[in-house]
Amino acid sequence: MADEPMTEFDVPDREELPEDIQERIAEETEQAGFTPNVFEAFAYKPSHFRAFFAYHDALVEDSALEREEIEMIVVTASGVNDCYYCIVAHGALLRIYGEDPLLADQLAANHRAADLSERHRAMLDVVETLTDAPGEVDSADLERLREVGFSEEAIWDIASVTAYYNLSNRMASFADIRPNEEFHTLGRPDPEEE
Repeated sequence: MADEPMTEFDVPDREELPEDIQERIAEETEQAGFTPNVFEAFAYKPSHFRAFFAYHDALVEDSALEREEIEMIVVTASGVNDCYYCIVAHGALLRIYGEDPLLADQLAANHRAADLSERHRAMLDVVETLTDAPGEVDSADLERLREVGFSEEAIWDIASVTAYYNLSNRMASFADIRPNEEFHTLGRPDPEEE
């Protein structure tokens, strides 16, 4: 069961998927060197797969945020939501984009204990509130983001990434999407080289 991309639903046979989805999965597999389980899991409903990954692509390709900041948001929200898949998978991406093997672990556990700039602490405070108590977000939160230097577009992007990954976290937890073993070691120093 540990080798299955998700445990609560049957993973569709790749050969039976629409051609565009097969192509996207093949591209991701070639780029990563393995098939991230989220792709096979979301292929359960092809129309949802297309919408989910189209929005993902827009969030990372048209953003006022650095990719490292996007991954910081994902890991923090996923930590609040106890989303095993996203903590592990996006923790790996944060280690790669942030070039900091400890930061992802700190953010997954408690962003307030992490070594962060004032700017990033303000960002992740808002991410936590929007994730855990969205009704408590108010104008003061947005003003704090402005005060630490985020543009209006970046503030919108902080909320968009947070909202998207709250959806993703809930689906990953509900379907029990399992992180690939490869994610656990990506971006970490090789102990044999130390």
